[in-house]
Amino acid sequence: MVSKTNSQSKRREIERQALQIVLDAGEKGILQSDLWRSLGTTSREGSRISLRLERRKLIKRVKELNEERWTYRLYAIKRSVNLDSIIDCPCLICELSDKCDEAGAVSPIKCSNFTKWLLTPFRRRSPET
Repeated sequence: MVSKTNSQSKRREIERQALQIVLDAGEKGILQSDLWRSLGTTSREGSRISLRLERRKLIKRVKELNEERWTYRLYAIKRSVNLDSIIDCPCLICELSDKCDEAGAVSPIKCSNFTKWLLTPFRRRSPET
């Protein structure tokens, strides 16, 4: 007999795998049928996984007509982390970062370097590709 915690842990793992597949699909998303095939599950289980992820606001499901059949395309709501947006943040090399606190004498609210960095448009901060 499989314990409840063991089955919950298996369910969480397959949901984690499903979310990773959707994240890897990027902006184009992935068809729900392609997701359950990738996971090696049935269409019923794939639908349930998609619904659970949608309820947790990790993905969005968009109805789509594909090969004359209605299905859903899945898109990740949470995007993968990319450090390019913060790589030149002055806090990363600030000598006072260990003393910096919202209520302290050294504060991100009062820091002119941090304010200038925040007000610089991201496209100018990021390296040209």
